[in-house]
Amino acid sequence: MTAGYDPSAFVPFAVTVDLAVFTVRGGLLHVLLIRRGQEPYEGAWALPGGFVTPRESAETAARRELAEETGLSEAVVAALHLEQLRTYSEPDRDPRMRVVSVAFTALVPDMPEPAAEGGGDAAHARWVPVAEVGLPPASGRGDPHLASLAFDHAVILGHARERVGAKLEYTCLATAFCPPEFTLGELQSVYETVWDTALDRPNFRRKVLATPGFVEAVPGAARLTGGRGKPAALYRPGPATALHPPLLRPSEGNKR
Repeated sequence: MTAGYDPSAFVPFAVTVDLAVFTVRGGLLHVLLIRRGQEPYEGAWALPGGFVTPRESAETAARRELAEETGLSEAVVAALHLEQLRTYSEPDRDPRMRVVSVAFTALVPDMPEPAAEGGGDAAHARWVPVAEVGLPPASGRGDPHLASLAFDHAVILGHARERVGAKLEYTCLATAFCPPEFTLGELQSVYETVWDTALDRPNFRRKVLATPGFVEAVPGAARLTGGRGKPAALYRPGPATALHPPLLRPSEGNKR
């Protein structure tokens, strides 16, 4: 023990991780939620997460909790784009004790419904449209239990959604929502869904293809899109990580 240091002089507290995991399904932005099977907030919907153990980092704990509470494979979880959002440390944010949470956000392509393994606090897990979270019970839309998330998770979700929207302006992270090979129409749909904004197709295509390293054409590959035109060319993520110039979202007047 370090000389002169008395750890008992400080009130102990726990560290947890919370995850805001987003995907695009059916033209809507979805977030992964779990239904709590234990108190506090038993039966309420919450972001996946849990306590950090003494011998693991916050990011290691985040990936472990995501796998345990959703049933996603370790390989899938290891491949996710996961980044730290911010730290939440209000003294009364958890009724059990003083708990500081390190929040993360992750972006994933569309995938099947998750299945919680039954361990930890999660009784059930599913993808939920972000627009349905926080609706008043009298609205008649969505699950009334989603009107209020457990703990301060509604605040975390709001911060995470804003972070993702901003990151799409300056980075190439939109491709994380896409399959390994995608059309420019599918990429545009990601932007329109996350920003809730209609984009001009020719202008979007021009900006994407003019940005060095944003996407790369897949030689000889094309996909039928259901229209009468020729099959759409396929692309994959390029080597760039940042957009120069940025792809700024339109003004509020273009909301869908």
